[in-house]
Amino acid sequence: MKKLFYTIILLLGCTQLHACNKDKELNTTNQETMKLKITIGENTATAILYDNPTSRDFVTMLPLTVAMDDYANTEKIFYPSRKLSTKDALKDFKPSEGDITLYAPWGNIALFYKDFSYSNSLISMGKITSGIEYFKTSGKITVTIELEQ
Repeated sequence: MKKLFYTIILLLGCTQLHACNKDKELNTTNQETMKLKITIGENTATAILYDNPTSRDFVTMLPLTVAMDDYANTEKIFYPSRKLSTKDALKDFKPSEGDITLYAPWGNIALFYKDFSYSNSLISMGKITSGIEYFKTSGKITVTIELEQ
């Protein structure tokens, strides 16, 4: 009887831990909290950043003007002036068109203008909500990223 009691208590504890972890995942990847304005020459794109430690750390660097290189005809990338926080971040992600990510091993921000395969160490930070077409150019582009007022 004692074993049965302890087994039930253990199972309930595991269930509660699993539920807490699910809430943590939702809070770090799905809530839209910050809106961005991204200026590319004469054009403007908009984006949202998810409420997670990496995105919040990135916001502390804004406004920011950077040159973005084309990488693999799939994404535009740049390296922030310092490493961003990856603490408590979900580090595996399958990006699709418009996703804004951090590739943790290299420390670069990547904006995907094409779908891509599942990648280890890729942290989802946000999503382009309009203007993705301005990133679908060959070569380097210069952008200014700022919080939308």
